[in-house]
Amino acid sequence: MLASKSLQLGAQAIKGLSRVSHFSKFVAPATITTRKPCVQGGEFYSTTATSSADGGNEEKEKISVTFVDKDGEETQIKVPIGMSMLEAAHQNDIELEGACEGSLACSTCHVIVMDVEHYNKLEEPTDEENDMLDLAFGLTETSRLGCQVIAKPELDGLRLALPAATRNFAVDGFKPKPH
Repeated sequence: MLASKSLQLGAQAIKGLSRVSHFSKFVAPATITTRKPCVQGGEFYSTTATSSADGGNEEKEKISVTFVDKDGEETQIKVPIGMSMLEAAHQNDIELEGACEGSLACSTCHVIVMDVEHYNKLEEPTDEENDMLDLAFGLTETSRLGCQVIAKPELDGLRLALPAATRNFAVDGFKPKPH
């Protein structure tokens, strides 16, 4: 009975979250399906992702992003729609630290959007992101946190510069591996 109630509450929570526009940008739409009743008479619920209106291509679609390191070396990668630039950098061995693992608690994933047109296509930074950016090394007018820059089709061709330093690297030159 308790498991059935927990599953019902979880299904209701997902249904409710998928209706919230701010959250639903990052989560695939979900549908609730009913399974056979369990022995105690309750019902089991499960969530299943539905394909998007364009036939599910959104999950497979990627944009081109170029990271420019402190020495001017460029690395061009393909980033799936919906992925943060921090995650994309880590998956492609690009030295973007992200000490807080994307929890918006540091400024070590600071990136500089090199093109103002692309910068203007990003959502406005939240107060929390601005607070962390205030701590970033080499802050510019087009600075953002990589964990908050999410790939979307209109950002295709995005160029991101990596600052010469962060406030979290150890003095001895140690460079932590992405988590």
